[in-house]
Amino acid sequence: MDRWKGRVALVTGASVGIGAAIAKTLVRHGMKVVGCARNVEQIQKLSSECVSSGFSGNLIPYKCDLSVEDDMLSMFSWIKVHHQGIDVCVNNAGLNFREPLLSGKTSGWRTIMDVNVIALSVCTREAYQSMKERNIDDGHIININSVCGHRVVNSADAHFYTASKYAVTALTEGLRQELREAKTHIRATSISPGLVETEFVYRLYNENPEMVVATYKSIKSLQAEDIANAVVYVLSAPPHVQIGDIDITPVEHEL
Repeated sequence: MDRWKGRVALVTGASVGIGAAIAKTLVRHGMKVVGCARNVEQIQKLSSECVSSGFSGNLIPYKCDLSVEDDMLSMFSWIKVHHQGIDVCVNNAGLNFREPLLSGKTSGWRTIMDVNVIALSVCTREAYQSMKERNIDDGHIININSVCGHRVVNSADAHFYTASKYAVTALTEGLRQELREAKTHIRATSISPGLVETEFVYRLYNENPEMVVATYKSIKSLQAEDIANAVVYVLSAPPHVQIGDIDITPVEHEL
């Protein structure tokens, strides 16, 4: 990770869970991390924790609604003015609502697509343009996907979310192809976790927290730090090595 010290990373959805763990880990490795989310107060708290821990990098909180394109474009403009641009983009933000295909609300479906697919694509485009205009040829774009991006689980609550994650799988491969055609060494990676113990599932089933607790107690689930370690592994690979997709699941959990 030495070559990334002092360089700039953007982590979306950095306020809690996997995004917070990734941001904190990259700061620990000496990177300058712009962490964005709607709840910027939690990122400010995390930034203070990084300072008190004596990490060599720093975490810059930025308030951004990833369902609003103008917010994202303003964020990239701000990064350009204050930090020249970004070298690593971690598209971590994602959400789900319990909106089955047979009875779900269109508004819920649209929000899922806006954040999980459109925001990821906008940030990818803007990150590439930032790298290109500064002649950055070793940048990296990492999409936090899901095992649901590779297989359809038998749960109506997850089917539309699964469709959005299948899109992430296709977008990551398409990105790799376009980067090759552009004759650049910027790399693209998809990281697909299984069951991770974060706020994500608690939010989805907020009316039944006991069920969520029971699920997490039934097996040894992944932790957010496990995914952050995968990001470090990806960034630590030699510049000529392309890591396409990492599938991470708990040993005891079958999907």
